[in-house]
Amino acid sequence: MTSGLQRFRDELSAHLDWFADRGRKVRFWWRDDDAVEPTAALDRMLAIANRHNVDVALAIIPKDATQALAERLGSEQHALVLQHGWQHRNFQRKDLGEKAAELGSRRDPDELMGQLADGKARLEALFGDRFIPAVVPPWNRIDPEIARRLPDIGLPGLSTFTWHNFPRACQVQSHVDILKWKKQVRFIGWESARLRFDLQLTRRRNTGDEPLGLLTHHLAHDESSFAFLETFLAIAAHHDGAEWPEVKGLFEPRP
Repeated sequence: MTSGLQRFRDELSAHLDWFADRGRKVRFWWRDDDAVEPTAALDRMLAIANRHNVDVALAIIPKDATQALAERLGSEQHALVLQHGWQHRNFQRKDLGEKAAELGSRRDPDELMGQLADGKARLEALFGDRFIPAVVPPWNRIDPEIARRLPDIGLPGLSTFTWHNFPRACQVQSHVDILKWKKQVRFIGWESARLRFDLQLTRRRNTGDEPLGLLTHHLAHDESSFAFLETFLAIAAHHDGAEWPEVKGLFEPRP
């Protein structure tokens, strides 16, 4: 019987072979959320990115970001920085059944835009040219009015999950979250990973070249999550049917 791991490898390779045989490439990108300081888990993830020569966009929480993190990333070739809200705090009403959001409907828009502008200034000061002016809303949720106003404060980029408020200029989505969040946080498993990539890669056979976004959270990774990254990138980062554009270029306006 074929193992889940082997089936994942085989099907990912078969999909990419299909693109390569037709002279096409799947564009991938990688977003990792919630960084604020150097950790062993961050070191481990960055080592994987470097080993496979792909960029990883770190969605960093501005309020808690440390100088130590800026120094840690200073010599990293493949680490870029996105803005993860301001403080990663929920303002919605859980008692009313509302889903968690920092940039949601219960915020005063002017106050929130001021916080996001402060966050942008802080990340620019800490990370310089490594910072990409793009917002990653905590919990991947953002009120439409806030999304519309982001370019007014110099944050034209936006990244959420799947099709939330999509499409718009300078928006680059994530599509496959490798963690299961309910009850015990853990890797989704090889079968779930296979099915999620199968869906996204099948869509790209028949649609445009929207980058396929891998979503990770290094602080919550178990051993299986890191094993997945090694296995996935060993194929997807080295296949003729795949490419990994520079993340900065993905958030630039396209014709």
